[in-house]
Amino acid sequence: MTSTPDDCTAALDLPGIREAVEQCLHEFLTAKEQTATRRRLPPTAARSLRSFLDSGGKRLRPLLCAIGWYAAGSPGPLPEAVVRTASALEFFHAFALIHDDVMDRSETRRGRPTVHRAFARQYADRTPDAAAEHLGTGAAILVGDLALCWSDELLHSADIPADRLRAVRRLSDLMREEAMYGQYLDLLAPTTPAHDIRVPLTVIRYKTAKYTCERPLHIGAALAGADPPVLRACTAYALPLGEAFQLRDDLLGVFGNPDRTGKSRLDDLREGKRTVLMTLAHQRANPAQLKTLHELVGRPGLTDHDADRIRTVILETGAHDEAERMIRHRHDRAQRALDRAPFPPDVVHALRHVARRATHRDL
Repeated sequence: MTSTPDDCTAALDLPGIREAVEQCLHEFLTAKEQTATRRRLPPTAARSLRSFLDSGGKRLRPLLCAIGWYAAGSPGPLPEAVVRTASALEFFHAFALIHDDVMDRSETRRGRPTVHRAFARQYADRTPDAAAEHLGTGAAILVGDLALCWSDELLHSADIPADRLRAVRRLSDLMREEAMYGQYLDLLAPTTPAHDIRVPLTVIRYKTAKYTCERPLHIGAALAGADPPVLRACTAYALPLGEAFQLRDDLLGVFGNPDRTGKSRLDDLREGKRTVLMTLAHQRANPAQLKTLHELVGRPGLTDHDADRIRTVILETGAHDEAERMIRHRHDRAQRALDRAPFPPDVVHALRHVARRATHRDL
């Protein structure tokens, strides 16, 4: 990065931060491929992970980690230790997504076959279909496991002072635990009453708000030795933003354009995913509308016509409009939190930009 110590605006160049993270990930995976080849081990895992990372992604968690470092008042160019720590978050995210796709039986991610589907297709001409599916699932789980291991390796190899490393590790451990509990609650959600809004709200608090926004900001701030008021201000901004981000994601999962989102509009409906959006629809539906939801949501063979019928119910019940209202409310809370945050002005500006992009996207 080309910023100078007194040039905070350049230091907060968000594309520049993304570029530094991309370079770190690329160099790390290239080294892993070369090491595997030298040891006569299959480089397929590193290549598969590289392909997954190259397929896109917003790099939101690394970005927030870097902004957190600046939020604690650190000036100048982004140190290598922060770049490596931020990149470690992206590896953890890759692990979570790959395993999430296995659990959700998702077919596509970012416009490409999910990792388990890509492996299954690779083995399809060598084994029966069932065996190829099994191999694909197993291979994807292991690639996800490697991403988790390499997340640790990147963090451990960052040159972080011992006292700050302890704080970062504590926050990283909390983030991982919270994300796993959020995923576990998400798996169990279909066994709970369809009208209970507390369940999906708890899921998005732990699976998205804390893991996607709060802890990355905390980790970056901890790298800079942030004091408690800075960490509290990070939380006040991050939790409502993270919830709004997931609410938008759920809307896009049903109403988005697959050519732009890279994800099917049918997966969440076929899975019967218990989102806030679907819970709102169940709460507000009349008997005829409830009958439609009960018959169609969660049907593995759901057709486009069936999905349109579900969307009609969501619109007619006002669930779509209510989800949009919830997004606006949380976005506004995040913005108001920045009004009183003890952050440098350029950090506030960057976080306002992130909030707008995270909640107003139409992808």
